[in-house]
Amino acid sequence: MANRELELNSGMRCAKYMLIIVSFMFALTAILLIMVGTTIQAIFGDFSLFIDGHFSSPPALLIAIGFILIAVATLGAYGAVKESVMLINVYGVCLFLVFLLEVSAAIAAFVMQSQVREMLMRTMTDALADYETDTNVAAGVDFMQSGLGCCGVRDPDDWKLYYSPNQNMSHLDSDDVVVPISCCGSLAQDPNDNDEVNCLEPFEYGCFRKMNFILSQSAMLIATGATTVAFVQLLGVLCAFMLAKTLRRNKSIREARRWQLQQSLGVLISGGKMGLPANSAMSGYQQLENSREPGTHEPYTYTPQSPSVN
Repeated sequence: MANRELELNSGMRCAKYMLIIVSFMFALTAILLIMVGTTIQAIFGDFSLFIDGHFSSPPALLIAIGFILIAVATLGAYGAVKESVMLINVYGVCLFLVFLLEVSAAIAAFVMQSQVREMLMRTMTDALADYETDTNVAAGVDFMQSGLGCCGVRDPDDWKLYYSPNQNMSHLDSDDVVVPISCCGSLAQDPNDNDEVNCLEPFEYGCFRKMNFILSQSAMLIATGATTVAFVQLLGVLCAFMLAKTLRRNKSIREARRWQLQQSLGVLISGGKMGLPANSAMSGYQQLENSREPGTHEPYTYTPQSPSVN
């Protein structure tokens, strides 16, 4: 009996600690999701001029999933410490809901990745057209070109149509195209005017390729990260329900063993009163006495079964 009880307690402790470790791993995963989501959201914020508004939804959803997962992991650890089957089942259901959110984020990121090229060609071309009329657009374009070391959309020749110093020239070679200062890789001071600088060598490549790479990789990171964590959490859901089943079975067996021990000792606690065990010989007499109607007594005749000794 003692060995069996020790075995049950060991199984309970093993299931408890396993769930605590799984919850701790999910909490670390949630922190990674929050870090990835905030980093990508910061990148999208820097280039928000060239990114449509709905593109910020996947990283924001990834951050929200991270915070929700931390709360769910805390619930799972608390349920394991308290050995509560109900809390562990709730933990499994919440993990499944988080799994659905992560699948949604992955699908949104895959859809976003397929729309990056078309969106960038449209937004970047519109930004070049509004460069000299809108200061906010000019600041965004200058930040992109100087930060990424690029010029124009596909190449520096894109400024022929959109930069006013090039409008008065009938024929321009690639080397003669005037570009904004943010396009210049190296600058030199104008010898005729100390306040002016000349662009000695503009950046060779356009910004579309680098922007496409940044946004596509960001979308791929969201999609792959959410998909990977989602499948790991699906295993976590199965593990949580299996552990809840194990805890329920072990608790039931332990209670049954405790009840058998009480019966073997002849102690039954019911309503705070002490009673005789159900298999006691006296219980039969007590039931027989209670079954008789009050006021009725049958005569008893005693017949000796052995000869009298004179």
